Amino acid sequence: MTNEPAIDTDGGLVHLSSSRALTRLRLDVSYDGTDFAGWAPQTGQRTVAGLIDEALTTVFRTPVTVRAAGRTDAGVHATGQVAHVDVPDDALPHAYPRSARPDEPEFLPLVRRLGRFLPADVRIRDIIRAPTGFDARFSALRRHYTYRLGTAPYGVEPQSARFVTPWPRPLDVEAMNDAGSQLVGLRDFAAFCRHREGATTIRDLQRLEWTRDGDLVTAYVSADAFCWSMVRSLVGALIAVGEHRREPEWCAGLLSATRRSSEFAAAPPQGLTLVGVDYPPDDELAARTLVTRDLRVID
Repeated sequence: MTNEPAIDTDGGLVHLSSSRALTRLRLDVSYDGTDFAGWAPQTGQRTVAGLIDEALTTVFRTPVTVRAAGRTDAGVHATGQVAHVDVPDDALPHAYPRSARPDEPEFLPLVRRLGRFLPADVRIRDIIRAPTGFDARFSALRRHYTYRLGTAPYGVEPQSARFVTPWPRPLDVEAMNDAGSQLVGLRDFAAFCRHREGATTIRDLQRLEWTRDGDLVTAYVSADAFCWSMVRSLVGALIAVGEHRREPEWCAGLLSATRRSSEFAAAPPQGLTLVGVDYPPDDELAARTLVTRDLRVID
């Protein structure tokens, strides 16, 4: 945009106008979700995006809004969340120190500054200029989650208690893998998703695999996208198989449902972590966004 920016101020903040040129930044984010009401801002609630918005608005002296690759629920963690924010070009200089260190990445001073502004349970690990066509949500190829269960009879070690769900009953990992393998592919996961009006429940589940390391049982779950509560629901259903309350084939049978199934409970949020988001090469970002925005159907 080349228009003369229209700016009005309120309490020292500069408010966005459609005539202001913007620069999109990519943020890599980690957080302990235990004490958050989820990612998305909610009135009167402590949320990850709410705190980041507040910190960035303070730095840039103008309201900005961060958008994420995946809006995690209350109690869910992230080590590999990706987000973007659009910053007015005339506000961008506020990110820079008065005297920059030579050969230092452009936004490292901003990363350091946000480390002081933000509480200890959320970190902005890196910030870069986003390539043309980048959208944290719609450009993504796939998201990766892990879900961890501690099966020791005494529960979970205190150092891991916020990130591992205690499950002091035996689990048959082989049966869980058998059931999970029958769910992989492009399918309608309505039975595993909380309902959102107008939202599709068709997803391409690319990995659903369980491993055991002593008392730690871990699920690795990857898909092009996930609908509301899908990972925790998949885990909850597979736990029923692992406890031999259900046969492995039962999970595949749930795929014929058109609404969230009441035959199992979603697993608790504390064991779930968003660990990564994949994106295509820069020259394919815009095309990927168009594909993602299309409403999918199964022939």
